[in-house]
Amino acid sequence: MARVISVEVEKFPIAGSFTISRGSKTEAEVVTCTIRDGNNAGRGECVPYRRYGETVESVCAAIEEISARIAAGLDRQALLDAMPAGAARNAVDCALWDLEAKASGRTVASLVAWQAGPLETAYTLSLGEPEAMAAQARANATRPLLKVKIGGGGDDIARIRAVREAAPQSRIVLDANEGWTETDIERNLSAAAELGVALVEQPLPAGKDGMLRDIAHPVPICADESVHQAADLAALAGLYDAVNIKLDKAGGLTAALILRDRAHELRLKVMIGCMVGTSLAMAPAVLLAQGADFVDLDGPLLLARDREPGLAYEGSLVFPPRPELWG
Repeated sequence: MARVISVEVEKFPIAGSFTISRGSKTEAEVVTCTIRDGNNAGRGECVPYRRYGETVESVCAAIEEISARIAAGLDRQALLDAMPAGAARNAVDCALWDLEAKASGRTVASLVAWQAGPLETAYTLSLGEPEAMAAQARANATRPLLKVKIGGGGDDIARIRAVREAAPQSRIVLDANEGWTETDIERNLSAAAELGVALVEQPLPAGKDGMLRDIAHPVPICADESVHQAADLAALAGLYDAVNIKLDKAGGLTAALILRDRAHELRLKVMIGCMVGTSLAMAPAVLLAQGADFVDLDGPLLLARDREPGLAYEGSLVFPPRPELWG
């Protein structure tokens, strides 16, 4: 019996709004791929991202285009050559992992001999004026790790200082989303170091990050938009201290594992991050994040409504997925 592939677009409301340097949104629009084989079904979720030229329509079309080959038995390794990195391949790859687990009666973790346990995840604060960001930080000051969106014009140093004063015990990761410039990056990095920031993500636009080679790194700098797959890492040598691996960028768990291992070979720190999606999108990333230096898998915590069943969160701890969710 041939596999049967289906694609569904779903929307989940965000609690309030989510704002970064490129704009705001009030809902997470996700694409879910389901692959059925007999009595077993595997699911994978992705979040199309316009920054990378993706739309819900283009991602659905890409999955439909490959569906005949998936039905005929295309496996995860062959998928790496059959589809480009990106959200569409992520949904298919994760569905194939889930299907393999369901068919074998084993978890993905056991299939690859991983020891999976709870992880401490960052919690994201949206970009805003310093007073508004301080209020967000104050409400979450007991969380051990805060990810702070900056880079939207205005005074980022005032924003960083306001968050630090409101959450003095939390470790802080700054995410500029390509929002700094060659004229302000050194000043901003110096302030970040003074305020005890642990990491700065993608301060400059991808493709314009060459100057990172020639300036001091008083705070470690992490590539996000500049790195999608393992082949990207060679060009980043000497520019970054860490990489943010996201399943939607890498194009699935299979490719993300290759990227993670290559980053370790190059002695880069690793963050496992996410788009704003549901627990189904986070589930494989929780397994990928075992042993990571930084974990940012708070997507479901930002939603007004998650899937049922979802991942288990206790404060800032996220637990590995149960088989009824994924894997």
